[in-house]
Amino acid sequence: MKSDRHNLIMNIIENNSIETQDELCARLKEAGYNVTQATVSRDIRELKLTKVVGPDGRQIYAGYHKNVTSQADSRRHKRLFKDAVKKVDVAVNLLVIKTNEGMAPAVGAAIDALGIPGMVGCIAGDDTIMCAMHSYEEAVSAMDFIERML
Repeated sequence: MKSDRHNLIMNIIENNSIETQDELCARLKEAGYNVTQATVSRDIRELKLTKVVGPDGRQIYAGYHKNVTSQADSRRHKRLFKDAVKKVDVAVNLLVIKTNEGMAPAVGAAIDALGIPGMVGCIAGDDTIMCAMHSYEEAVSAMDFIERML
């Protein structure tokens, strides 16, 4: 039942612009799932959904998957980076990314999905992301990659 609900959630967010947990609850109820906002909140966490800037400029839920390869996903990441990233810098083996307020979690999720070589891990706050890299050279390479997307 839970995996069916998770599959439906992914289908809903891929085919609709869902801005709030309440909207997602309503869609699930329309499909016959009697869920609470708390259940939807747990599902969002388990599915690692994040909010991204939608085509109309609103923040909507989206799912990111490891090793993104499709052109549509690549365009989506470029759009997100162009809209949200303000500055990228390297501090020894750390990649520091400044974003517009509230956008660091979405950009961090996109960075995780890209599977950048040499990245150990990524932590996102409200407007800052810190990515630990294995080396200074890999941090510079990752910075160049992200700047090309801008």
